[in-house]
Amino acid sequence: MTGRTIWLGAVAYDPKVVTIWEGMRQYFHEEARIPVEIVLFQSYEAQVEALLAAPTDLTPRIDIAWNTNLAYLQSTEWSHQRCQPIAMRDTDLGWQTLVLAPTGGTVRTLRDLKGRTLALGSRDSGHAAILPVYFLEREGFVAGRDYRMLRLDTDLGKHGDTGTSEVDVLRAVLEGRADAGAVGSPFWTSVQAQHLVPEGAVTPIWKSPPYSHCMFTARIGLEPEIIDTFAQALYRMDFNNAAHRTVLEAEGLRKWIPAETDGYASLREACEQQGFFDRERARARPVAS
Repeated sequence: MTGRTIWLGAVAYDPKVVTIWEGMRQYFHEEARIPVEIVLFQSYEAQVEALLAAPTDLTPRIDIAWNTNLAYLQSTEWSHQRCQPIAMRDTDLGWQTLVLAPTGGTVRTLRDLKGRTLALGSRDSGHAAILPVYFLEREGFVAGRDYRMLRLDTDLGKHGDTGTSEVDVLRAVLEGRADAGAVGSPFWTSVQAQHLVPEGAVTPIWKSPPYSHCMFTARIGLEPEIIDTFAQALYRMDFNNAAHRTVLEAEGLRKWIPAETDGYASLREACEQQGFFDRERARARPVAS
């Protein structure tokens, strides 16, 4: 047990976040016997600033952040690799971006996207905006030259966590405002499971290479014993324990796993190319266009 409070940040992208992190706090206090307190932020930009804050800064300071892949990479980039990855969900591995198009329509393969409109989610969403542009460019399709972008910036600051912009992408495809649209594989799985669109209305015409998503990230200088104590407590959460399972299911995982960093290379390169490591730009208040 660590002797001092660990301040843990998370972003309140949905009301369920309060319930999830209250459950996590209860687990840390009552079972793991670790004094963890949760700080909820309204944007990942604010959370990353708190993770990078020095003890003398007026900005609130946290010890650990539950980051998206973009926020994790920004934290490590801006700290010169001194912020450390800690742990992630088993479901953070193997994400893919899908390009969806109306079944039987004019866009049946990626080649058919030439000269047409692709709907993208919030521009700070790795899975629904940043990586689609990056992966398509690797396939020889350059935005603005080979296809038009319809950006749907409906949850800026949340890095696509709400899924709202992906709903808007799907709606734009179904309504004919876009010829195709980019979404993350977990969103598409949920759409199919919940039958949110008519059966067979849209079809994935392309899938990206796999990449990774969220990551617990430690601030600069956080003591190794605190990092280890926190991580070991996560690993002890058991899906077969009913109390643990409620929290784990709500957060979309079966178990916490040690940090695996290989799955972030594509997003890192995409961020470099698209300017997402520009800290002054990131500090600006996100505004939907």
